[in-house]
Amino acid sequence: MTRPLRVAVVRDYPEEGWASMDLTGEMMLTHLSRECAGDVEAVDVCPPFRHRLTRWPVVRGLRASRNVDRLLNRFGDYPRALHAAVRAGGFDLYHLVDHSYSQLVHELPPGRAVVTCHDLDTFRCLLEPEREPRPRWFRAMAGRTLAGLKKAAAVVCNSETTRRAILAHDLVPESRLHLAWVGVAPEFSAAPDPSADAEAARWLGPVVPGAPPDLLHVGSTIPRKRIDLLLEIFAALRRAYPGARLIKAGAGLNAEQERLAETLGVADAIVRLPFFAPGERGVLAAVYRRASLVVQPSDAEGFGLPVAEALACGATVLASDLPALREVGGDAAVYRPVGDIAGWVEAAAVLLDERVQQSPAWHARHEAGLARASLFQWPRHARQLADIYRAVLAGVSARV
Repeated sequence: MTRPLRVAVVRDYPEEGWASMDLTGEMMLTHLSRECAGDVEAVDVCPPFRHRLTRWPVVRGLRASRNVDRLLNRFGDYPRALHAAVRAGGFDLYHLVDHSYSQLVHELPPGRAVVTCHDLDTFRCLLEPEREPRPRWFRAMAGRTLAGLKKAAAVVCNSETTRRAILAHDLVPESRLHLAWVGVAPEFSAAPDPSADAEAARWLGPVVPGAPPDLLHVGSTIPRKRIDLLLEIFAALRRAYPGARLIKAGAGLNAEQERLAETLGVADAIVRLPFFAPGERGVLAAVYRRASLVVQPSDAEGFGLPVAEALACGATVLASDLPALREVGGDAAVYRPVGDIAGWVEAAAVLLDERVQQSPAWHARHEAGLARASLFQWPRHARQLADIYRAVLAGVSARV
């Protein structure tokens, strides 16, 4: 083709609040336009979110109301809007940023859909029903989404772990799977940022030499993040480090988690940070830089972006011993089995002491972390996507 490929970047509704998906869409649009100008014209596609139940104050805050609106928009409004965009023409390919929106593939021309798959959580009720039992209507909804993923001309896997999981469940032929690590946003850096550092200090207080350690967790509070283990680890560590704090960023604790924090006697030692919007990512980077230790006790992950962000900011990371987290952290992070509270506490104590002493092991891990984080680059990701688009279109041309 002599003109740029015109690619619709089909994003999540921002109202759903999935920060990692919003970041992926933003970075794809930015870097496809920047790195692949002349080859790819990336166009933002996301219809307005229609508030139905959530426009009424009396039910706006109810989880059921939010979920009903989400489903009506995902399975009703978005497919109609995308189908209209297809009829209007003008796009060579459609790239769905989030695999959980794969029901939209059914609205697209055959052979012209690309989907990024971040993990298989959306399909757990179908693939491992004993682990996640769901009602029939939910399984039917997940089935339609999975059928859309299977129809995609190409599936971009954000990790080798995700690629292997797809193959293990025989969901998509290997010939249609492509590995392309996502990147770390440029704000995440070990370099000081006076403005962002000052804003972080507004939430966390000034940096005080010799102060008790701050543990940091970044991410949602969905079950696989194992916030219960996080709280138990923190409670045990606080007995060894009186005055230690747990910094919770990304999402607040739910009611059950708050009750556990009260039971463990650590509720007053948790600093609950607000959600930082895309324009405030520098503040989150400053929080990473200040952390004594970043902990990620998840029992399942498809990639582990907080690990990459933490390493890019020069932080020390202690994470669950999962293939996806090892794929991201390499030798720069320290790993312990999921649920081994004693092992986590012991490893955390060693890492905290190394940091205080600025030991050779701490310096080596710091440098290894910066080097490891440099592997995760959005410009490289964009160039890989452009290669995938060309291959998909070549396949379309061959069939015509």
